[in-house]
Amino acid sequence: MTNRLDAYPSRYRRYSGREKTVQWLWTVACAVAVVWAMRAIDVEWAFLGDAHIQALDMAERMWPPRWSYAQQIWQPLVETIHIATLGTMAAVVLAIPVAFIAARNTAGYRPVWFVGRLILILSRSINTVIWGLLFVAIFGPGPIAGICAVTARSTGFIAKLVAEAIEEVDYGQIEAVEATGASKLQVLASAIWPQVQPVLIGTSIYRWDINVREASVLGFVGAGGIGLQLNASINEFAWNQVLLILCAILVLVIVSEFVSARVRAKVS
Repeated sequence: MTNRLDAYPSRYRRYSGREKTVQWLWTVACAVAVVWAMRAIDVEWAFLGDAHIQALDMAERMWPPRWSYAQQIWQPLVETIHIATLGTMAAVVLAIPVAFIAARNTAGYRPVWFVGRLILILSRSINTVIWGLLFVAIFGPGPIAGICAVTARSTGFIAKLVAEAIEEVDYGQIEAVEATGASKLQVLASAIWPQVQPVLIGTSIYRWDINVREASVLGFVGAGGIGLQLNASINEFAWNQVLLILCAILVLVIVSEFVSARVRAKVS
């Protein structure tokens, strides 16, 4: 009779031989991909030799910050917050119907679901700055282009997460409401919407936090906000102004992160 202990290995091995081989092959493949990517982008190593010297020189030019310039950045900072807030609010309004047609259990027909998914992909596949370029070409430079850019990017983000929440709703509540003879619209309002609403609120607040950061750079393409002042200061080589603007953006991002975390904690 064979001893049961003989069936176990004498040494503990976290991975089997096959798993180790697969991991080794993946490591080699990643290394090859990195080397190929470095060769493809044609890195000029000569410029990296004195990079630390250039960075030190820039740091010396930035210090001390030009505090007198602070009066000129308050309005752009407020405009940045307005761009993020209005863009997020508009995105929420647009994301709600898009989410319902992008969820399999509420779309009704496959072509409708396909259109909803296409909107999600189109919105999320284009960066906010690219949207900004497009809307600047349409509306001209200014905060309107920035608001539209934030809206176009945020709609797909919010709608995707809400659509996933719609697909994961508790069907017991839906069946209970349907048993009362409620219409489809009443089922949406009484059984599905209450389950999805916390996800929508939390996602919207989280997206607003992201939009505050993204709105800070929309000025580089003429879409308003503090990025316009930052771009102008960089072009003028006014590095002490650049440092002040970067500090202001950092404070703005920290405050928005704090507000977003507190509000999301209250909602959840």
